[in-house]
Amino acid sequence: MLNRYPIWKYLIVLVVIVVGVLYALPNLYPEDPAIQISGDRGVKSISQQQITQATDALDQAGIDVKATELTQGSALIRLDHADDQLRARTIINQTLGQGFVVALNLAEATPDWLRAIGAKPMKLGLDLRGGVHFLLEVDMDAAVKQRLNVNASAMRETLRDERIRYRGNEVNDRAIVFSFLDENELEKAQSELSTQYNQFDFTTREQGRERQLVMTLTDQAVTDIQDYAVKQNLTTIRNRVNELGVSEPLVQRQGPSRIVVELPGVQDTAAAKRVVGATANLEFRLEASNNSGADQTETFGFRNDPARKAALQRDVIITGDSVSSASQSFDQNGQPQVNINLDGPGGSKMNRATRANIGRNMAVLYIEHKSRTRTVMQDGKEVEKRIPYTEKGIISLATIQSALGNRFRITGLDSPTEASELALLLRSGSLAAPIYFAQERTIGPSLGQQNIDRGVLSVQIGLVLVVLFMLLRYKAFGLIANASLTINLALLIAAMSMLGATLTLPGIAGIVLTLGMAVDANVLIYERIREEIRRGLSPHQAIHTGYERAFTSILDANITTLLVALILFSIGTGPVKGFAVTLSLGILTSMFTGLMVSRAITNLTIGGKALKKLWI
Repeated sequence: MLNRYPIWKYLIVLVVIVVGVLYALPNLYPEDPAIQISGDRGVKSISQQQITQATDALDQAGIDVKATELTQGSALIRLDHADDQLRARTIINQTLGQGFVVALNLAEATPDWLRAIGAKPMKLGLDLRGGVHFLLEVDMDAAVKQRLNVNASAMRETLRDERIRYRGNEVNDRAIVFSFLDENELEKAQSELSTQYNQFDFTTREQGRERQLVMTLTDQAVTDIQDYAVKQNLTTIRNRVNELGVSEPLVQRQGPSRIVVELPGVQDTAAAKRVVGATANLEFRLEASNNSGADQTETFGFRNDPARKAALQRDVIITGDSVSSASQSFDQNGQPQVNINLDGPGGSKMNRATRANIGRNMAVLYIEHKSRTRTVMQDGKEVEKRIPYTEKGIISLATIQSALGNRFRITGLDSPTEASELALLLRSGSLAAPIYFAQERTIGPSLGQQNIDRGVLSVQIGLVLVVLFMLLRYKAFGLIANASLTINLALLIAAMSMLGATLTLPGIAGIVLTLGMAVDANVLIYERIREEIRRGLSPHQAIHTGYERAFTSILDANITTLLVALILFSIGTGPVKGFAVTLSLGILTSMFTGLMVSRAITNLTIGGKALKKLWI
């Protein structure tokens, strides 16, 4: 018989359809709005009593609780309505007090039997789930200046170790300048430093009675520093977002100096900004001694008492970059503190510095880069100009009683919240350069749900229109095309769920476009069958010839569209990529259903019948 498949082809089609339906099913179970409660790092774990305390407070506030879960010391409280999330978090925070992290979440509602086979719903993008979007600008000039300050400190230490005397040292623009009174000392310094710092161009000049050694960063070095700053900030921000426990975050580079951060499900913009954009770092310095020169010291105020001042050595023992782990806790007096663990090199430097300075004071200097905006006139127009500035304050100043190693504590913090955030920032790493918020948007969960509802409606309308057209145009064969189209939609959703693709509004547009394109294969096949019937072929011969001869046209049309989708994916950003992924998967599923599934249904329904006429 012409229109019969071997049994193995029917089995392939059946297996693909069954697997597709199974892995598409989780999308029928929408995620529950939830509140996640976890203990502060290393401080507290959640008990059933505390969950009961939180749910009782929610009941009194009139917030319906759907279910509660307790797993590995973390609690999840599922709610009935997304609009209650923000209020529920505030109530739980007030009820449980300090020492707990209370965050918004969306909890999976997929049945256990589907999760057992690895079936999960599609991930929703920021425009559908709601959350916050930040566009961060990395301060490239500050990145260069910070690197110069680090190099200048290392150079001063090198010259002291080699007993090379210099009069002064300063950092300006892209250069480090050392001043000497003796020409021989200058030559020795240049010889020593030029072997270690090949990223600088070395020149000399006269300045009054002094001879100066000027070390200017090369253009390539500046480019490398700036590129490193963006990459390091990207890594640090990813670590901070992971610490926040946000589900499916997006952190990616955009252009030479910008970073895009999208946090789905997060509605507290202030808290997200405080953690993501914080540029806090620590420096450990010795207090200046009586014989320290003016060019070797800096004076700072205390954070909790700005009127109190202390002079510190300019040279830094270690910075927060040497911290391998940090956790918040309380001392014997109930005051907040941060427990610090240093990496190997950092521990060695700390031990060496404290062992040689027992009895002297050591300060912990808290550094934070900020910016303020001012309205200025430029070209006759008022524009906002960002002015960066740095705040430095001493957290603690304590006497070194004995040599310190890899572990010690930082005290003098104002509150447990400050201690918790400082520990988080130290764990995730400091930023290589300050960042500023160039743009921020908040998408509420109600807007996200509205987007989903409209997207689903557009898919439904598109599907109905295509179904009606195929029925009116091709009669009984239209039913076969519509069955294939329904299977195609299920397979597309299943493929996106299995691959972990994120569904966005452009992705929904891609699904609608796929539905329209999916019937192209059937249209080509059915029009070819009509032509073969007009040429006088029998119904079965016309069906067989129609499928065989339409294959090349269908393949060519879909491959060209697939190439365009791949180009969009390779050069596009977020929304464009989402559209390209959906379109690419849709093309593949459309070809399978148009050529294999519809042919299988045709063969099963009419392949074994004697046909005198085709209703097509």
